[in-house]
Amino acid sequence: MDVLDLARIQFGVTTVYHFLFVPVTIGLSLLVAILQSLWRATGKTTYLRATKFWGKLFLINIAMGVVTGIVQEFQFGMNWSAYSRFVGDIFGAPLAFEALVAFFLESTFIGVWIFGWDRLKPGLHLACIWLVAVGTIASAYFILAANAFMQNPVGYQLNETAGRAELTDFGAVLANPVALASFPHTIFASWLTAGAVVVAVSGYHFMHRRDLDVHRPAMRLGILTTLVGGIGLVLSGDALGKVMTATQPMKMAAAEALYQTSYNAPFSVLTVGTLDGRHGTPIIEIPGLLSYLATGSPQGRVEGINDLNAQYNTMFGPGDYVPYIPVTYWSFRLMIGFGLLAMAMALIVWWSTRRGRLPAHRLFWPVVMWTAAAPFLANSAGWIFTEMGRQPWVVFSLYQTSEAVSPRVGMATVAISLIGFTLVYLILAVVALKLFLKFAKAGPPTEEDALASARGPSDDDSDKPMAFAY
Repeated sequence: MDVLDLARIQFGVTTVYHFLFVPVTIGLSLLVAILQSLWRATGKTTYLRATKFWGKLFLINIAMGVVTGIVQEFQFGMNWSAYSRFVGDIFGAPLAFEALVAFFLESTFIGVWIFGWDRLKPGLHLACIWLVAVGTIASAYFILAANAFMQNPVGYQLNETAGRAELTDFGAVLANPVALASFPHTIFASWLTAGAVVVAVSGYHFMHRRDLDVHRPAMRLGILTTLVGGIGLVLSGDALGKVMTATQPMKMAAAEALYQTSYNAPFSVLTVGTLDGRHGTPIIEIPGLLSYLATGSPQGRVEGINDLNAQYNTMFGPGDYVPYIPVTYWSFRLMIGFGLLAMAMALIVWWSTRRGRLPAHRLFWPVVMWTAAAPFLANSAGWIFTEMGRQPWVVFSLYQTSEAVSPRVGMATVAISLIGFTLVYLILAVVALKLFLKFAKAGPPTEEDALASARGPSDDDSDKPMAFAY
């Protein structure tokens, strides 16, 4: 264990923790906007009560996402100053747009939406939450564009004198094929996650037979969102796999632990053997699937780890350019497996609650609620695969992770910050979970309370102070 290992562990912990909140924020912003739109379109107070209920949970989540995201960015200056110097001219551009455009839009209008229930005209207030939803999606794209440069560097030139990459074409960075492919995949993952959360929380109230007039339509929306997100993940994942093969063929080979270049390469659902995959016996194997994922043809050619490593030695100099295979192999499968589990859960709940039915088995709803963890695990596994599969590069083909760590930060400094951040995150996790569960269990406001706080402005209200809706 050295400074590089500790710095990587710390960044991994903070990234995975932060991304627990991101997809829920993206997905719930859209669902809250839809619920409020349904209220405005139908006038049904059940939709208003659902908007208030899910809006409160959305606010808890977005607050945690902001806090953890800021801490994550600190590490670029703390543990990765060499990386920041090398790629800052490029990396900073999309992140600046994310802060100045997307985050500004999101944070401004979420404040207006919170305080504007009884002060803004209904149409204007509704527009605020839709702008928040647009802001979260735009924020995701700019961040993914920055990450895509690490996967597939474009729109730059190397300044040998300064020892860094410099931006030459910002449009190319934004239109990076990896960003264009990973963006819909991330958005669909967010819908899957938020939909599963809605199903789980509504399931809790189904189990206790409370406020079913509010939670039944919310559950239907959650089921639909989960299924649309899952189907979208399958389709966008297929496109992303082909882009990944074209830009980082080693990552695709590492996903299957495929050491020898193969045609009609199979995809193994489960293999028993050595951890590095050099010697294994496939237990469940789908012929030609890896070739299809990589090339679009079951008979396609997929380059193996050994051939690619030999090519990279010729191109970049002697070294080991193979990522850690046990992590890439299993994280790829966990990502797929947990995503499919979330979809299966949504289908089962839909079938079991159709035509007003209420499942009677005492374990049904607890299992549904625990299954809501599946998309979170899928998201974490997906990001671990994405980042670990790029190793040993921090910027593929340009800059290795071992070069990116801060040169003057010692073991003690990184260890202390790692322990400190981890403890803070544990405290935040407990606080966030307790708050979320407290308000989730409390249920929606009464019809009278919801209507009272949502009353639009009138001439008599012009001099009254703005009321806090929650």
